[in-house]
Amino acid sequence: MEYFLIIISAIFVNNIVLAQFLGVCPFLGVSNKLSTATGMSGAVCFVITLATVVTYLINQYLLVPFGLDKFMQTIVFILVIAALVQTVEIVLKKISPSLYQALGIFLPLITTNCAVLGVAINVVTKEFSFGGGAAHMMGLGEATVYALATSLGYGLAMILFAGMREHLAANEVPKAFKGLPIAMITVGIMAMAFLGFSGIV
Repeated sequence: MEYFLIIISAIFVNNIVLAQFLGVCPFLGVSNKLSTATGMSGAVCFVITLATVVTYLINQYLLVPFGLDKFMQTIVFILVIAALVQTVEIVLKKISPSLYQALGIFLPLITTNCAVLGVAINVVTKEFSFGGGAAHMMGLGEATVYALATSLGYGLAMILFAGMREHLAANEVPKAFKGLPIAMITVGIMAMAFLGFSGIV
């Protein structure tokens, strides 16, 4: 039941982009096309999940035992994320050159995507309480589920938004609202819609 609550909370209630407003830059920049948004969602999902697992293990078994977690945590986490993004970039360039070209500058920007770093830091610093239980630090299993669910929530929001933007581009929009203004209105409405899930958890 606890894992179910983590999944629902991370995807819908505390959506990383619509409720916490982390990772907004690539969210707005890559969501012009559904295909590009889907590819970026997959890359972000891979990086967030793997980065969270690796940083959790480094923090628990290297930084904390040696008392380095207070001042080395952020630097180490950023280095791990940068290495993973480089790996994703190399793999995408070999497997899907068209997607690699479509993502363009936003692929290396995953390194500076605050959603990736935010999830990694949340897992090792925040205490969580689900279902009215006592607050506790996440274990590796909970951290992995939380990271995967958070990245799926990011992907869900991005794919929904990309679909809406494609639909808006094919329809008549008043001249004053074309482009970024209607995109921001759409994101605001999506964020309010996701707030409706807050009564679940």
